[in-house]
Amino acid sequence: MKKIVVMGSGGWGTAMAMSAVSTGNDVTVWSAFPEEIQRIVDTGENPLLPVGIKMPPALKFTSDISVVKEAEIIITAVPSFAVGSVARQIAEVGIPASTVMVNISKGFDPATCNRLSLSIQDALPDNRVAVLSGPSHAEEVARGIPTALVVAASDKETAFMLQDCFSTPCLRVYTNKDVIGVELGGAIKNVIALAAGITDGLKLGDNTKAALMTRGLNEIGRLGKAMGGNEKTFAGLTGIGDLIVTCTSMHSRNRRAGILIGEGVPVEEAIRRVGTVEGYHAAKLAHELKSRYDVEMPIMDACYKVCYEGGNPLEEVGTLMTRPTRHEDDDTWLD
Repeated sequence: MKKIVVMGSGGWGTAMAMSAVSTGNDVTVWSAFPEEIQRIVDTGENPLLPVGIKMPPALKFTSDISVVKEAEIIITAVPSFAVGSVARQIAEVGIPASTVMVNISKGFDPATCNRLSLSIQDALPDNRVAVLSGPSHAEEVARGIPTALVVAASDKETAFMLQDCFSTPCLRVYTNKDVIGVELGGAIKNVIALAAGITDGLKLGDNTKAALMTRGLNEIGRLGKAMGGNEKTFAGLTGIGDLIVTCTSMHSRNRRAGILIGEGVPVEEAIRRVGTVEGYHAAKLAHELKSRYDVEMPIMDACYKVCYEGGNPLEEVGTLMTRPTRHEDDDTWLD
């Protein structure tokens, strides 16, 4: 049994907390917003999960951040823009060097464009930092639907410990040493999912989405390789697996926002209606990374133009489709 604190009372953090407590771990969910915690305690449900999903009696909730002092494992499950801030708050409170940090948020630090695990490591240099990712909608994990994830860490002892801690009859956890690839796959696929939603909103059909997902995965792998990731990782659960689930499901806020944009709703209004849309923020940061690493990413360019430069979605599709032809195996697709 491990003493675990989940930072963030959103749907995904709560779902992982429910899974972890089901195997006998001592789990507490923390939120910076006392009203959120009180609502969950009063109703026995998290409003960010489907109605009728009850919180396990053993699962605890608090808005007192000092709870991290005694944690053996701390899971960061806040929106990507808040991960660095929360890590710094944890550092201010003070935790033992033996405490393992596990990031399950997907995105980049907007202040530095760093992977989120690096932002955590910067704030807590003495602690081990791992990443848990994969094709996983909170709504389904909370309902106990069979799901497979990947835990990545730089040392195998940490990876194996977390694998044992998080594995349940409904949650199968694999290990991987490629922290960069696992983290990048989870972050950048959100941009492709936003684009997939846009094609749905434009009513372009299954052929278009299949091409977008396939070539989008190619772009993710290209940037991942340039940043030091393993190309094989992007053919696994945290690459193609996460891409499939996020591009095809209405659970995905990225896809839902994209549908609205494709239907003609202004980008800012679409984001307001849906809520946290990680793909919108990741589009800007991925655009910066592709320039920093000099990587060809035409789909990312198109998403950036739509999200931040007022680009017309249908015109961007036309631009992608009419670029000079190339061999599929070339390092650049349509140059």
